[in-house]
Amino acid sequence: MSDTSPTSLSRLDQLWLTEAIRLREEHAGPLEDAEANRRANAAGGDLGQRIQARALWLAQRDGQAQALQHWRQGARLAVLLLVVLALVSGTGAAFAALGDGQHPVNLFWALGTLLGLHVLTLLGWALSFALGSSASALGRLWLWTSGKLARDAQAAHLAPALLLLLQRQGLTRWGLGALVHGAWLLALSSALMVLLLLLATRRYGFVWETTILGSDTFVFLTQALGALPGLLGFSLPDAETIRASSSVVGAEPARQAWSGWLLGVTFTYGLLPRLLLALFCLWRWTQGRARLNLDLGLPGYSLLRERLQPASERLGVFDAAPAELMEPQAGSLNGESQGALLVAIELDDRRPWPPALPKGVGDAGVLDSREQRQRLLDQLSRFPPERLAVACDPRRSPDRGTLALIGELARSAAQTRVWLLPPPSGEALDSQRLEDWHQALDSLALPHAQGAPMNWLETGHD
Repeated sequence: MSDTSPTSLSRLDQLWLTEAIRLREEHAGPLEDAEANRRANAAGGDLGQRIQARALWLAQRDGQAQALQHWRQGARLAVLLLVVLALVSGTGAAFAALGDGQHPVNLFWALGTLLGLHVLTLLGWALSFALGSSASALGRLWLWTSGKLARDAQAAHLAPALLLLLQRQGLTRWGLGALVHGAWLLALSSALMVLLLLLATRRYGFVWETTILGSDTFVFLTQALGALPGLLGFSLPDAETIRASSSVVGAEPARQAWSGWLLGVTFTYGLLPRLLLALFCLWRWTQGRARLNLDLGLPGYSLLRERLQPASERLGVFDAAPAELMEPQAGSLNGESQGALLVAIELDDRRPWPPALPKGVGDAGVLDSREQRQRLLDQLSRFPPERLAVACDPRRSPDRGTLALIGELARSAAQTRVWLLPPPSGEALDSQRLEDWHQALDSLALPHAQGAPMNWLETGHD
């Protein structure tokens, strides 16, 4: 079992794993969940809490919990790659816009280099938002990269489960929106910083050029674009300076005015909208995440209702907890035997059972049927013994079903030992079969011996 415990997982992670288990069972069929259901019922709570407890136990047993950690690591690496890409692209855009200073800067070409792709992607995001689409191309690329970097076969249902979970609260658009706008914010911030650095350390000339447009058109466009940045304190060239810039600007005031205009337009129409959108998406994500919950009306969850919340419990009828454990067969356990317990698995009817037991050691009988096993495991989940001895007949082969039952019994007790019973008098024991038992029990990390563990059951030591 993984070291990943439910307490180390966030509420989103727990809901995410629960949804992944539901999708897995829808595609591959029901999982073996007898022990998971017992543990979920023993933990109590409403139906949603029991479904989560069951799913988290199955996820840890089958590897989805570890796959979630791998997926998260892949997602972080994908975010890191996105950050590097944003910083490099922003820096490259600033260098491409201003050049090396040997040639005059065409103002509107520079502005298009800095903000052209940003404006197009922003319009695309707004259009997809209006049409109800939940993910932009950059968001889908991040999801795809995260899955590829995870490289875990158990992670196949994680990405679909996350999207389905988030879509119920409409959170996909806000989560991916915060990621995408954050990436653009980094790109534009790096572009603005490099732009400022280049303008502070190099001498640039500015010019606008046209064949079919007149100077009045450029005056209007420049002043219209510079109006809002001007309100924020950025400089705006006057009409004479704009008209004079049809040839290379040489005067220092004009250079400074154009530099301030270029910085102001990049900040106001580039960085500022992305900052506001990133903060808005992050706020909506935080608000919606607090409301996330399971949709218990889904068929996969409805089928679990009877197993995890029986009708009598839903009606509020509770049986009083028994004062003592009951053996699977006829009879009852000693009322003082909850501290130590002896149980046998599929013994020959000719073998006398139970043996003489010390005071305080209970007899759980012989487990032969599925119903007997289920009843005892249910009781042990509520009243786990301090010491449990499991008696097995080593003349039988250690099949997987018996070993699985021994493992479940061992998980229900603080300490467990396996008693490999000696053969009846006059009968030899197959040494190879006994060795198979030793190897199987060693793989379960359970202590075992052929001697009766009565002293250990009574006192806790040999």
